[in-house]
Amino acid sequence: MQTPWWRGAVIYQVYPRSLMDSNADGIGDLPGIMSKLEYIASLGVDAIWISPFFQSPMKDFGYDISDYRAVDPIFGDLDDFDRLIARAHQLGIKVIIDQVLSHTSDQHAWFQQSRESRDNEKSDWYVWSDPSDDGTPPNNWLSIFGGSAWEWEPRRGQYYLHNFLKSQPDLNFHCPAVREQILQEVEFWLKRGVDGFRLDAINFCFHDKELRDNPFKPFGERKGRGFKEDNPYAYQYHLYDNTRPENLAFIESLRALMDKYPGVVTLGEISSEDSLKTMAEYTANGKRLHMAYSFELLVDQCSAQYLRHTVETLEQYLSEGWPCWSIGNHDVRRVLSRWGGEHPTDQQAKLFNAMLLSLRGSVCTYQGEELGLTEANIEQHQLQDPYGITFWPNFKGRDGCRTPMPWEKYSINAGFSDAPKTWLPIPAEYHARAVDQQENNPDSVLNAYRRFMQWRKKHISLRLGEIRFLPAPENCLMFVREYQDEKCLVMFNLSDHPATVSLGSLAVTEALKGHGFEGAELGVGKVQLPAYGAFFASAR
Repeated sequence: MQTPWWRGAVIYQVYPRSLMDSNADGIGDLPGIMSKLEYIASLGVDAIWISPFFQSPMKDFGYDISDYRAVDPIFGDLDDFDRLIARAHQLGIKVIIDQVLSHTSDQHAWFQQSRESRDNEKSDWYVWSDPSDDGTPPNNWLSIFGGSAWEWEPRRGQYYLHNFLKSQPDLNFHCPAVREQILQEVEFWLKRGVDGFRLDAINFCFHDKELRDNPFKPFGERKGRGFKEDNPYAYQYHLYDNTRPENLAFIESLRALMDKYPGVVTLGEISSEDSLKTMAEYTANGKRLHMAYSFELLVDQCSAQYLRHTVETLEQYLSEGWPCWSIGNHDVRRVLSRWGGEHPTDQQAKLFNAMLLSLRGSVCTYQGEELGLTEANIEQHQLQDPYGITFWPNFKGRDGCRTPMPWEKYSINAGFSDAPKTWLPIPAEYHARAVDQQENNPDSVLNAYRRFMQWRKKHISLRLGEIRFLPAPENCLMFVREYQDEKCLVMFNLSDHPATVSLGSLAVTEALKGHGFEGAELGVGKVQLPAYGAFFASAR
């Protein structure tokens, strides 16, 4: 059987507000994306994932959809999208779009009707509940963005559920009409020729029908999953407000729809109490999601021990499922700032990218990682993200990773826009890292990314092979990728000092070249790795 295109693929995430502005309003748009498709193709990626561009009041910047089938005017229109997808396909790039299925905007026509009464046609399309006897919300469920997950609606005399902002009411997936309608919304885009869907918060679709309270979580366990200890959301085990067993049947109906359109892929975002286990469950049996990713590598932890443990744990859980790894996206601080220390270097940026691209699975890489961009410092008065506005100053939100791309060092707004002001400021330090400054520098992070991507395509074991970790010194990773008769030994030194790695009983036949990491020395039974160095070799 032919290997599906998405296995081992590299997917480039485009945040449309920040890639390129074509009409000088300070906000990126679909024509802007299309103008940069040749650049994206030059990276050697297989697909783009475009974050939401649907009609929305933009309370959560597109993750609050008011019309699933319309493009928001700030991004363009459906004709722009059709032209974009046609051009991407001409360049050999697949197009994956975001789908936010668990909730809508409170401006969506469905919610506007549902909130009016308890007996209208869409009265049960959202999660409604009577108050407790004392008038308080029906249970202790919390919103990720702070406070109760319930909001009072006087027109119905009931509370509605919102796992995110109060302007993002949760759909009631226990209602058959909702499930059927959502599949129709998805198919609208399938008919327009998309190659796949990134499914936002896909494990949040169903809630516990009995509305049972979530249990208390002890202080020592309030970590991970991207939630800080000062967010009350971390105080609970979220057993009843997401990741409910009924969701699996819906996932299977979604997959059945996908199977009518050969070559289409689903990539689910998973955030649960045991995200690695949920990833395996959601990709099992060949009847659910094609791939899933979680926040396990989107945290501050970057030790070799943690990386190995995370990957090995998922490998133990997975059967026929396929992982998708990511070390950065639009929801977390940029990886070079999270993992690179106080003064991150280009060499670290190159190493983190190569490490991600060497793991078993597919890869999501976030725009700007190929340039080695760091987290932007956004002042309080410049904040746009409601998450950061609520939790400032302890948590500054997600704006720092969403700032516009720098294209030209000496142009206004670094070549992103001709507008007097952009929706988020472009940091001064980004100008020196602009694309035009890196294009002609063979040692730049950008050209190192391109070089490694080209080299990776020549080694099928790095794209499709199994993975087996080997003992390595502290802060070093060593593993073997093997596919049929090709076996590749991979080493990474994540520390700022040289390291000696023993080969043990492993026989190395040839040190591989062309990947862009020089300086490692192969000796008798060992390899000397420079600081932030890498080594690749054929093995048997």
